Amino acid sequence: MGSALGGQEISGAGGLQDGTALATGIVRHRLLAQQLWGDGAYDAEACLRSLLAVQAQEYAYARWTLAQRCAGQARDNAAAVDAAIAAGTILRTHVLRPTWHFVLAEDLRWLMTLSGPRLRGGNKTRDRQLGLDAETVRRSSGVLGAAVAGGRHLTRDELAAELERAGLLEDTGERLNGAPLRGQRLGHMVFHAEMDQVLVSGVPRISDSGALRQTYALFDERVPALAADFDRDQALAELARRYFSSRGPATVKDCALWSGLTQTDVRRGLAVHAADSQEDIGAGDRSQLQSLSADGYEFLMASGSALAAMEASTTTSNAGLAPPSTAPAAPRIDLIQCYDEYVMGYTPTRHYLGGTAPAAVASKHPSHVTLLDGRMIGNWQHTLKPESAVVSFLLNRALTPAQKRALDAAVARYETFLGRAVSVDLLG
Repeated sequence: MGSALGGQEISGAGGLQDGTALATGIVRHRLLAQQLWGDGAYDAEACLRSLLAVQAQEYAYARWTLAQRCAGQARDNAAAVDAAIAAGTILRTHVLRPTWHFVLAEDLRWLMTLSGPRLRGGNKTRDRQLGLDAETVRRSSGVLGAAVAGGRHLTRDELAAELERAGLLEDTGERLNGAPLRGQRLGHMVFHAEMDQVLVSGVPRISDSGALRQTYALFDERVPALAADFDRDQALAELARRYFSSRGPATVKDCALWSGLTQTDVRRGLAVHAADSQEDIGAGDRSQLQSLSADGYEFLMASGSALAAMEASTTTSNAGLAPPSTAPAAPRIDLIQCYDEYVMGYTPTRHYLGGTAPAAVASKHPSHVTLLDGRMIGNWQHTLKPESAVVSFLLNRALTPAQKRALDAAVARYETFLGRAVSVDLLG
């Protein structure tokens, strides 16, 4: 990545295999950087301030992604996450890639300004299929913005009614790719309004069944204005800094696929960040990034951790990337959702997870991920009942007595999060 970032070369004979010290170090370091291990964040907002954005299409499990990374009273506390979402400090919207993410309100405007053009560009073919031209999108965004103005937070069904009254969403009974055309058009009209900074998530509603329902609010009423004019270079630098600080060791391609940007954009952000860091004498260790070569990849990570790696490793050894004292005692089991940032934060280097996730849509297996000392050993999911829950596991190995106790501890944490009694079902 150039001398501005520094560099360290570490190699393992024949490349990394599961269980090597260097592979274990990469796993350990990612878990610590992501705050799944270690002290944890002060609260859900602090967690997001580190991670920048968290994939969140499965709402119930996405709340767990934040809660399990917190410390103190916020640890495993669903109510604390819900309160931040209701207050609007945490918003749920489509940004970076065309899927749901949790983002801090303070970050959303610059992130949307950065990623919006690529999202719109990638939507052109779909717009043509749905018969959505620029004028229709302009009109629908105007209707949707007016519908939620003045603090009104409306569900998607309520937004659909407003579009129907405006003559923009007829129910003709037509189908496209096997699904009703009306619902697909509605989804993309709302998506455009999000990209155009008209709509954003509102206060969720609780349905009669107890399920949370997404609402939409006016973007400008929930998202603060930028303190200065948007600077694309500075936005790229901030995204690169926060991505690699919270997910390193990771590669430029990992970051590009996570962010929806090009590798050229990521490298531009790294170059601007490196230049800014050299000018800012008081920036401190956390603001620096360090590069190192390992297993055929060029990794980047926060410099404090990379410096520890240089002390612990040499070019002729494959010692771990983080001091052993920083990792929790083994065995450690963690339950993470299949769209957790420990999974979705990486693409070409996701194999360090030790398994395949997310599971195929057609798979009948539980979809979420069970980790043993940071490596995938199977899947899990919950089934909620009125006052209890069942957590089902499908594991690819028998557990030792110590590992069973670690599983019990992980389930106990999830029970705290759900706020209801949990029983375990081990699937054969």
